[in-house]
Amino acid sequence: MTQHKLSQSALHVDRGEGSYLHLRGGRKILDGISSWWVNTHGHCHPKIVEAVREQAGKLEQVIFAGFTHDPAEKLTRKLLNSVNHSFQGALKDGGGKKLDFVFYSDSGSTAVEVALKMAIGFHENKGEKRHKVIALDGGYHGDTFGAMSAGSRGVFNELYEPFLFDVKHIPFPKQGGEARSLQWLEKWLAKYGSETAAFVFEPIVQGAAGMRIYSSKLLNKMALMCREAGVLLIADEVMTGFGRTGTMFACEQAGIIPDLLCLSKGLTGGFLPMGATLATKEIYKAFYHDDKAKQFFHSTSFTGNPMACAAALASLEIWDEEPVMERIKAIEECHVKAAGWYAARPDVLDVRVKGTIFAMDIADDVSGYLSGIGSEIYDFMLENDILLRPIGNTVYILPPYCIEKEDLERIYETLWRSLDSFRNEGFQQAA
Repeated sequence: MTQHKLSQSALHVDRGEGSYLHLRGGRKILDGISSWWVNTHGHCHPKIVEAVREQAGKLEQVIFAGFTHDPAEKLTRKLLNSVNHSFQGALKDGGGKKLDFVFYSDSGSTAVEVALKMAIGFHENKGEKRHKVIALDGGYHGDTFGAMSAGSRGVFNELYEPFLFDVKHIPFPKQGGEARSLQWLEKWLAKYGSETAAFVFEPIVQGAAGMRIYSSKLLNKMALMCREAGVLLIADEVMTGFGRTGTMFACEQAGIIPDLLCLSKGLTGGFLPMGATLATKEIYKAFYHDDKAKQFFHSTSFTGNPMACAAALASLEIWDEEPVMERIKAIEECHVKAAGWYAARPDVLDVRVKGTIFAMDIADDVSGYLSGIGSEIYDFMLENDILLRPIGNTVYILPPYCIEKEDLERIYETLWRSLDSFRNEGFQQAA
């Protein structure tokens, strides 16, 4: 995601602490995007540091086929308890079934790959030929080929489109266009529902598409329609999970429990690469068979890595021991206040806030990922020792939960100055 010919030299980071990155030479950079959305509790949180250090002295890695270890077993119990506790409201209201099993991998992209293979294999092992997949237009699910196939076609994967399998995309339900999305899905399910294996979606917020937010009520309706047709729900909560949208998981706000839940990024608190695909007992049983050919054929060398498991377990324990949700609410309150200021600017479009996510679009002749204004804002903010990485003309702030109010206000103020500087340049050029 970097054009090296156009980019500056990489900055050398020596260490991280809290919301800050400390560069070689003593310079400090305020991390306003959680280092690409992964860091939740702050850089080098002492509890996670100690957990990883202690585990490294015991067991660093072991094959996870036919072997197990304490960190994986403890994490699995903790993760399932946390997830099912978060979904208890949806469980009571019939929004889905409990998630009972976890398959570990090494990234968000692989978590989605695993979910797609599970969904297709589930139906196949039940004797159903469901070879179609649907997804929400604008989605981004990773850069491996299955994940790219589920994602929208565009600049990210245009070069590889001839090699991607066919996925049909539901029109994005932008405000005022929800009826169109429902009509598309209704027609599709009426014609191809019995042939469709899964519906893949980022719940409520599409990250790489520009932090696009859509209705939780609409997601609930789409999920129910798919369920009635026997279509499995694959929720990609790689970015939205672990508090980013104001609840532990975004699906909670839609009152649904997916059949397959994909997690990564904040799973380990941002410490180590890890993916997890959570599944229902029904899906697990579809692969539980006397016939070896019906097993789930997927492996990654670092599945259930002990140090990653230790980091994830420590991160989940921090949610129990510290007022994390209160910090998330405080960030959201700051974002909402700042949104009021920015909404009044003539050069700003569609300011939006969801949990710890603050996003807005900057007026530009070229919109989308290839807009040049994103690079200009990135440079300006970095010159002022703040890391923001706009998605084209979409600027967003998504900080670690430990960020201080003063640091948030510094980001808002500096971003405001950056827009003023571009606006003034534009007026000078026009004159």
